[in-house]
Amino acid sequence: MSDLEIHNSSELLSSERSLSSEINLTQINYLLYGLGCFVMLTPIVAIVLNYLKRDAVAGTWLESHFDWQIRTFWYGLIGYAIGFVLVWFVVGMPVMLATAVWCIYRVVKGWLRLTEGKPVD
Repeated sequence: MSDLEIHNSSELLSSERSLSSEINLTQINYLLYGLGCFVMLTPIVAIVLNYLKRDAVAGTWLESHFDWQIRTFWYGLIGYAIGFVLVWFVVGMPVMLATAVWCIYRVVKGWLRLTEGKPVD
């Protein structure tokens, strides 16, 4: 093995180690978003963590996960708000149910991609 190969592999290991805490945080955020179906406060904690640690993952494959989680939060919030308003017109509950299914799908898809070590599309 040449010196260049050793140097490149040691850089890769170093970058993997430095990302391990961000990977753990990303997993925790997926858990918090998933628990949001049962506990309304957990997605708020997750979105705050996303914004606080966003710079730490900038330029890495984890950035796509943070963007995915942030979009899931905001679009989900909009979907629930629309459903809440439409409750008075009978269609609100199906809208909120569809939003919940969509949010669960995004949490599962994102978490699976994270466990594969891949960015989210």
